[in-house]
Amino acid sequence: MPGVRTAQVTNDQPATPETTADPSCHDHAAHGYITAKDDYLKRLRRIEGQARGLQRMVEEEKYCIDILTQVSAMTKALQAVAMGLLEDHISHCVVDAAVAGGPEAEAKIKEATDAIARLVRS
Repeated sequence: MPGVRTAQVTNDQPATPETTADPSCHDHAAHGYITAKDDYLKRLRRIEGQARGLQRMVEEEKYCIDILTQVSAMTKALQAVAMGLLEDHISHCVVDAAVAGGPEAEAKIKEATDAIARLVRS
């Protein structure tokens, strides 16, 4: 993953990703979404619960349309998270890079454009 490296493993701790410092997208503690981190985590936990509920529905052989309704709700919830993260990324990382200018700005704009294209295709 770009901008992510694996931390050194010490004291039998598993390796965890940590974000490298990127001047156009702040350091790890200041990503654009940081002010809404708790909200994102709540939403993601809710989505995780929806996924477990879907598994349970299939295990219990629930009616197909009921399962599809829940899939639709989960998909909408994921899309809302994705759009929020994209908005935060553009308003912080991309704007900061654009103000700085140069090749970093072009790279951030391309990165955002690619992310939008992936979201549109999904």
